[in-house]
Amino acid sequence: MNTNNHDMFSPLTFKNGVELKNRLVMAPMTHYSSNPDGTVSDEEISYYARRSKDVGMVITATTYVTPNGKGFPNQFSAVEDNMVPSLSKLAKGIQDEGAKVILQIFHGGKMCPPSLVPDGDVVSASDIPANSEAVKPRPLKEAEIEEIIEAFGETTRRAIEAGYDGVEIHGANGYLIQQFFSPYSNRREDRFGGSLEKRMTFPLAVIDKVQSVVAEHADESFIVGYRFSPEEPETPGITMGETLKFVDVLAEKKLDYLHVSLMSFFSNARRGVEDLNKMRISYLLETIDNRVPLIGVGSIYTAEDAKKAFETGIPLLALGRELIIDPDWVEKVAEGRDDEIITEINKEKQEELVVPDPLWKVIIHTPGWFPGV
Repeated sequence: MNTNNHDMFSPLTFKNGVELKNRLVMAPMTHYSSNPDGTVSDEEISYYARRSKDVGMVITATTYVTPNGKGFPNQFSAVEDNMVPSLSKLAKGIQDEGAKVILQIFHGGKMCPPSLVPDGDVVSASDIPANSEAVKPRPLKEAEIEEIIEAFGETTRRAIEAGYDGVEIHGANGYLIQQFFSPYSNRREDRFGGSLEKRMTFPLAVIDKVQSVVAEHADESFIVGYRFSPEEPETPGITMGETLKFVDVLAEKKLDYLHVSLMSFFSNARRGVEDLNKMRISYLLETIDNRVPLIGVGSIYTAEDAKKAFETGIPLLALGRELIIDPDWVEKVAEGRDDEIITEINKEKQEELVVPDPLWKVIIHTPGWFPGV
């Protein structure tokens, strides 16, 4: 395990030579605020610009790679070449503030609302619905799986053309890539399902496709990351033990970083490992063993939270909700103004916080999601 305590304001250099000015990242968060045609809205660009000047890197809200992968209303699109100018506008808006910008790419799979996908045709690895009230998804045919793998590559090409610094493959939060890795969602008996190794086939194929497109269309400075969720509550579901085996494989894939998705950075493992009093982050850092940088995340609100997180040896730390609550968080910590940090959303300051109306409504009407609501 890496026991070095990182200074959050020290630079980090990826293996490809790209340097981040510090170790703080804006986490990817859906904001429901794009235009009806899938282009990025001016409100979104302002929202990102307000939060991009102090972090080393911004990972955007996720964009979908095929029409049947759209997971959220008013989500921006990257499914066609005519979306490149819109994507470019967002990239430039963030880069102009001094941060590297990463486009997160995904397919929602069975998490897609039927109303958002063509003909209401919700697809997944198998016919296991997202929950008891959700529609039963249609299992993808092998040829369709190959088409989606290709689509991840095409979206990566668009990100390159739009001037992004990299892409993050979204293999977390129950979306299609995780659905293939999950023994709960994936009951297939072909080459894409069955054993743990076979359930890795789709995620690894997406990574290979993305990396091949980067090799063809970009230079070595283009960043490729992969996000994953370590455990699932379902039985059978992904366990911490399975994730560590997967992460061991991912650490050898020449990715620029891995990004774990957690609600709480300091949460302990639940099953599949010997010591359930040990943090997931600790297990992950031990398994990765400095082969690739890991981004940690999850309910980091105060400067003390962040310092404690970096004491684990985590190389990079993402801030999500806290950067919505206080866009000046990084500046305040850098200047030693920890006591001025705001840790609860102020319902009277939407305009000052530069949060688009659709996202603001979701925040205000989702009790427990944000402190202060």
